Amino acid sequence: MLLAAYTLPVPKARQPNIIYIYADDLGYGELGCYGQQKIRTPHLDQLAREGMRFTQHYSSMPVCAPARCMLLTGKHAGHAYIRGNYEMGGFADSLEGGQMPLYPGAFTIGRMLQQNGYKTACIGKWGMGMANTTGNPNDQGFDYFYGYLDQKQAHNHYPTHLWENGKPVKLNNPFIDVHQKLTPDKATPEGFAYYRGNEYAIDKMADKAQAFIRQQKSGPFFLYLPFTVPHASLQAPEAAVKEYADKFGDKPYLGQQGYAATPYPRATYAAMITYMDTKVGQIMQLLKELELDDNTLVMFSSDNGATFNGGVEAAFFNSVGNLRGLKMDVYEGGIREPMIARWPGKIKAGQVTDHVSVQYDLLATLAELIGHKQPFATDGLSFLPTLFTQPDKQKKHPFLYWEYPEKGGQLAIRMGNWKAVKTNLRTNRKAPWELYDLSNDVSETTNVAAQHPDLLRQFDAIVAREHTPTHINEWELISPKIAPASGK
Repeated sequence: MLLAAYTLPVPKARQPNIIYIYADDLGYGELGCYGQQKIRTPHLDQLAREGMRFTQHYSSMPVCAPARCMLLTGKHAGHAYIRGNYEMGGFADSLEGGQMPLYPGAFTIGRMLQQNGYKTACIGKWGMGMANTTGNPNDQGFDYFYGYLDQKQAHNHYPTHLWENGKPVKLNNPFIDVHQKLTPDKATPEGFAYYRGNEYAIDKMADKAQAFIRQQKSGPFFLYLPFTVPHASLQAPEAAVKEYADKFGDKPYLGQQGYAATPYPRATYAAMITYMDTKVGQIMQLLKELELDDNTLVMFSSDNGATFNGGVEAAFFNSVGNLRGLKMDVYEGGIREPMIARWPGKIKAGQVTDHVSVQYDLLATLAELIGHKQPFATDGLSFLPTLFTQPDKQKKHPFLYWEYPEKGGQLAIRMGNWKAVKTNLRTNRKAPWELYDLSNDVSETTNVAAQHPDLLRQFDAIVAREHTPTHINEWELISPKIAPASGK
């Protein structure tokens, strides 16, 4: 009797693990591999040497919550559900209320990867709703969550608690009011010690990240790791600060620009970045120990540019290089970000790319990487061909779009090397475009709008086409339903 012929099933190629590390308020020029001279970042510099460094990569928005929403949902600021830092509740533990919750069932990167067999974790700062809302990360594509749900709580790096899968977990820290200023007569070692606790949140989050990697080492896994440094408050373990304490001519900061007081503001800021870099190095070492290194794509970026308050001195550190603006600005310093990608054997070492990309590209990039076939809506374009050194296959954005309702109301569009900006739209609906040629004016110093009326009409058309009305009036810049305060 003849047996029917059959073929053994061919095992599907193992999907890669994905780690996306997201700094908080890290400027374009604050890593050694991006020109930083005063702050040590050896592990991130090594990551860049072993992979690819992007020189024209952008955040989707210049502040926390909307940047995170657009990163995870692949939408630009004219289409995204969250477009500003809509705060709910207050700073005290008893008033913890979070931010505008993400809507139910949003198609996030986490959800897409879950649908393709990934175990997913978000460890760090969420900023898109508390556990009792539709924004709960466990309901938005993440099997595991640990960290801050409310980004106001993340102003304190020694919190009384963090959240783990919808439940608060106590830390061995007293309550610290980081927005309590010090008076000169109380600027003593004891007075400054008030702002330092026992358990540093970055340590707790890094430990949980390593535990997740160990638990999911059989893969595939996705770890979204939005660290909370170097966002003020300026707080770091004493041993970390000591490395820099005598290097920068520090003068005590007493909290006059908000956030925690510290005797060494410059040293503490540098220490926070170096401390995060050390944690990145520990994760990379763990991947090697577990023999996951060759099957793990690791990416690193930041949510927006360096901040302007809390004792941070961006000019001292040349935090945004020669770019104009800081956090909350749609000029380059507020939105152009470091971006590093490493994957041994897949991404060639030592590469630098000037491909123009944006964080709302990440959803499309990972969809192409894992072969996700189901249709989904995104404003992004996959930059996977760039990672794999296939420039002939790389699609390019006709434009990038920013619509930012805060700091007076701002618009920005990048089209080729042209960058158009509008500011103060809250008081002047007819504010004129500023226009800069980034090919020879990356610092945005020379406004050439008057010479290019044809381009301005194109930018007007992009705004008219790309803007969709928001669901709350506070974010509506283009077609508000109430008259502006100036009557213009």
